[in-house]
Amino acid sequence: MEVLAFLIPISLFLGGVGLAAFFWAVRTDQYDDPEGDSRRILSDEYDDTPKESRKTRDR
Repeated sequence: MEVLAFLIPISLFLGGVGLAAFFWAVRTDQYDDPEGDSRRILSDEYDDTPKESRKTRDR
């Protein structure tokens, strides 16, 4: 039970660090790309297949 005296403050501190990191990411617009993925998925410019597979597929 004595170990809880150490674990509870440590977990609260780590939770606070995670929360602060989340708020930092939101404030610095790290998540600001609402339409990027929807445009990339339709474009052939960002093709994820390896170049060797593309050559045989295009023939």
